[in-house]
Amino acid sequence: MTAERDLTRLLAGMRPDLDPGRYVFTTVDGPAPAGVAPVVTVTEPEGLTLVVRQEEADAAGLAYDYVAGRITLRIHSALDAVGLTAAVAGALAEAGMSCNVVAGFHHDHLFVERARAEEALTVLHRLAERSGSFPD
Repeated sequence: MTAERDLTRLLAGMRPDLDPGRYVFTTVDGPAPAGVAPVVTVTEPEGLTLVVRQEEADAAGLAYDYVAGRITLRIHSALDAVGLTAAVAGALAEAGMSCNVVAGFHHDHLFVERARAEEALTVLHRLAERSGSFPD
């Protein structure tokens, strides 16, 4: 499958999907602890940032202060596509919501405040509808 670059097609076909899990951002000095399977890792000078399921962080005794919902945009977006992150983050910002975006090879993943994740999903569906026909 060819990755999409056209912004209108990306927005119209993004098919946002909310994962039922709860995710947290935490940091460790070394590798991820046993029993913790991060969905995202970022290496920074201050330590290794992990995005993990809340229950895994709790079981491992990892500290966190932000609980997120994970929304995956189900369109295969090209890594060099221009404007998708800005459009999505802008729509959520207009609704007063923060958004932490992680680009995977195939899809973009949005981490939004878990308490407002359903609302964020509605905002994204509306953005897609305004951008063109919304595929099932």
